[in-house]
Amino acid sequence: MLPFAATTTVRRLVGFLFTTVTATLCVVRPAAAQIPQQEYAARRDSLAAKIGDGLVVAFGGRTPVSDFGPFFQLPDFRYLTNYTEPDGIFVMQVKGGKAQSTLFITPAGARQAFYYGRRPDSLTVVTTLGMQARSAGVVEAVIDSMAAGVTTVFTVADFAAADFATQDSLTRGQQWERRFAAAHPAITMRDAHPYIYLVRAKKTPAEMALIRKAAEISSEGHRAAMRLQGATKEYELQAAIEYEFMRGGGARPSYGSIVGSGIRGTQLHYMRNRGDLKPGELVVIDAATEYEGYAADVTRSIPVSGTYTPEQREMYQLVLDAQLAAERNSKVGMSSIAAQDSSEDVRARGLAKLGLIESVDATIDMPWRTDCVNAPRSCRQSMFWMIHGISHGIGLAVHDPAQFYSGKRTFQIGDSFTIEPGIYISATMLDALPDTPKNRTFIAKVKAAVLRYQNTGVRIEDDYIVTDKGTERISNAPREIEEIEALMRRNSRPIP
Repeated sequence: MLPFAATTTVRRLVGFLFTTVTATLCVVRPAAAQIPQQEYAARRDSLAAKIGDGLVVAFGGRTPVSDFGPFFQLPDFRYLTNYTEPDGIFVMQVKGGKAQSTLFITPAGARQAFYYGRRPDSLTVVTTLGMQARSAGVVEAVIDSMAAGVTTVFTVADFAAADFATQDSLTRGQQWERRFAAAHPAITMRDAHPYIYLVRAKKTPAEMALIRKAAEISSEGHRAAMRLQGATKEYELQAAIEYEFMRGGGARPSYGSIVGSGIRGTQLHYMRNRGDLKPGELVVIDAATEYEGYAADVTRSIPVSGTYTPEQREMYQLVLDAQLAAERNSKVGMSSIAAQDSSEDVRARGLAKLGLIESVDATIDMPWRTDCVNAPRSCRQSMFWMIHGISHGIGLAVHDPAQFYSGKRTFQIGDSFTIEPGIYISATMLDALPDTPKNRTFIAKVKAAVLRYQNTGVRIEDDYIVTDKGTERISNAPREIEEIEALMRRNSRPIP
């Protein structure tokens, strides 16, 4: 890769070329051709209807400053604008539920354009994105003028995902918000994300098609990992999976790929992927791709040797049964809470049978804060080995809004989500328990069983969409024990 600085000769050459090939660099890169532009306009209209009156201000992602990698737009900004270039600002003026939208853009410098391409100009934004366009340099002055007579400004914070909302405090958008609030103390500042999430929660058929494609590519990645022969390092499985993502058209992994063998498989978000793959161990592979901005999320737990041990088969089948129970309870009109509970109940009964808990309803003193009065399930011994929930929405973010998050908490047409039960067993986990009489009794009764299933982590995760035809599993990597073993035995291939 050429460094950004150039010699005098190169500078002269660049100057000459700029006069002859500028037109070829002005390329508009729409976010997802499969989603019609009128759908983005409908999203803005839906948001305006929920807000009623006020200003909506959203700052897009900045030009990367940490490396030379490609730019990826922030999910909320992309959802509202379909603008996939950096340094944009979106302002929507809403009166009586009707919206007028303006995109403030930052053109690429003449020299920068030769490295990264030119960005769309104002006319291109108007014709392709259906919004007015102005220079980002005047945005604060324009917002100040629009604020006259406005009582509320709704802000869309420029964090990558809601998971990181509390960590982001010095972003460009939040710096502007502080300046604006200080200059306009009479105006109420409100968070726009709850309103946007209500709109984002229901996926359209066009969005579901992209999520389906992401899940199909991701499933092929997991098949590639199962076929790989002779791997001795976690990163070799990662390489096989991510190669398949790129080959299938995925833009990047939806999140940091997780490949954890043995005890590392009991760490939920282990992403170093540098450890050894040892015969007899299970390896948890949580990896998926993003396709045209939309994320999948798939996990499989496979035996390094190609065959599950008797103990691994017991644990794997228990987790699979828990996933199937949740599937049966994840249909239109059914409660997402019931789906979660059914999965927990299956695992609790199985853990009791395996001697890993004293009984289905037995409790312990957890090493983290729990509310045993209002949420008694959270204090059950079984939850210590399960630790996480079983479901979340997927879409523009790997943890995306879903309709069953609110209201009656029921599944509805337009939901896209995961089901991902897990069980994680390691003697080191017992060391985290507070030293209390209840916990000492628990440890004494289950220690032998824990050692039997030592360093066994199992998570099975699939993706689902809800349409007028029902709930459909759209990730189809092998998940039955016999399927996985047969694929690993029959279709294994050596590492290149």
